Amino acid sequence: MKEPLIGKTLSELELLCEQEGFAKYVSKQLASWLYEKKVREIDQMTNLSKAAREILKEKYCVGIIAPEQVLTSSDGTKKYAFPTESAPLLEDGQHRLIEAVMIPDEDRATLCVSSQVGCKMACKFCMTGRQHFHGNLTASEILSQFLSVDEGEGLTNAVFMGMGEPLDNWPNVSKAIEILTADWGFGWSPKRITVSTIGVLPALKQFLDTTKCHLAVSIHNPFPDERLELMPVQRKYDIREVVALLKQYDFSGQRRVSFEYTMFSGVNDTKRHADGLVHLLRGLECRVNLIRFHKIPDSPLETSPNEIIELFQKRLISSGLMTTVRASRGEDILAACGMLAGKNLQS
Repeated sequence: MKEPLIGKTLSELELLCEQEGFAKYVSKQLASWLYEKKVREIDQMTNLSKAAREILKEKYCVGIIAPEQVLTSSDGTKKYAFPTESAPLLEDGQHRLIEAVMIPDEDRATLCVSSQVGCKMACKFCMTGRQHFHGNLTASEILSQFLSVDEGEGLTNAVFMGMGEPLDNWPNVSKAIEILTADWGFGWSPKRITVSTIGVLPALKQFLDTTKCHLAVSIHNPFPDERLELMPVQRKYDIREVVALLKQYDFSGQRRVSFEYTMFSGVNDTKRHADGLVHLLRGLECRVNLIRFHKIPDSPLETSPNEIIELFQKRLISSGLMTTVRASRGEDILAACGMLAGKNLQS
C-alpha cells in the first residue's frame, strides 16, 4: 500500500522532503499541487524533477479516492459513496462505504462530510448509529471527499454532519480543517465550515480554542433524563455541561453556534420542551434549527406534524431564540439528516 500525500500538513510534507533528500522548498510545491491545483497523479507535478517524481511514486500516491456509486435526488442533492480502508472488510470481502452529500442551494454548494465509518453514539433516531463503529477516517479520506465530488471546484461550504461524530475523531478532523483553512492548503475561510457534535466535551474545548469554524450541537431534548432516552451519550456528556462550556465563549461576532433539534411527535415537541430549551440556552447567542424527523426502519418515532413544528418555532422566537425550520433535502435517496448508513446504494 502506497502512502497518500493528500492529508499531509505542510510540516509533514517538510519532513517527507527531508527524509527523501529533497530541498525544503519542495514541500510548498507539493502542497500547491495537492491542495491548490488538486492534481490526481504525481506525474502531473511538472515543476518537480523527473527523478523526484520517480522517488515519490515508489512510496506514495496522491490518494484521491473515486466514488463507487452516486445517486441524485429529485431536488438536485447528490449522495456519493466511497470505499474506505479505515475499517475491516465486509464478510463478502467488499470495502465498507462512507457517504458524502452535496447540497445545492441557489448560489451555494455545501458538502456534508463523513468523519467515521459508522458511529459509536447510537442515537436512536440515526441510521449511522445502527451500523455501529468500524473505524476513524484518516485526514486523507476526509479531504478526498472534497476532491472527488463532481462539484469540488464549486463548493462554497462544508458541514461535518455526515457519518460519525467529528469530535470523536478530532485528531484527523482537526488536521483536515487545518489543511482546508491554511494559506498553503485549500485557503478556505473557517466561516465556510461547520462542525457538528453531540457534545464530546474534551475535544469540544480543543475545537473552540484552536479553530474559528462554526459549531452545531445536536441537542434534541433540553431535559437530561429524556435526552438520555434518545442519546446514550447524555450519560457521559451532560448537555448542561456542554451549554455551560459554550457560555464561556463569545458567539456575538462572525462565529456562530447553532443547536440541532429533531422534532419527534409526542416526545420532545410540547410547550414544556420549548420552555425548557429557552431556559437552558438563555444568555447564549445562538440559533435553533428545527429538523423534521426522517423515518427510519423499525423505529417507533414519528415526526411532529407541521402545525406543531410551526407552533414550537413561534414559542422559541417569542422567547428571544432565533429559530429556523430546516428544509429536508435528499430524502428520496436516503441522504437527509440521520439517514446515512454506508450501504450499497441502489440506482
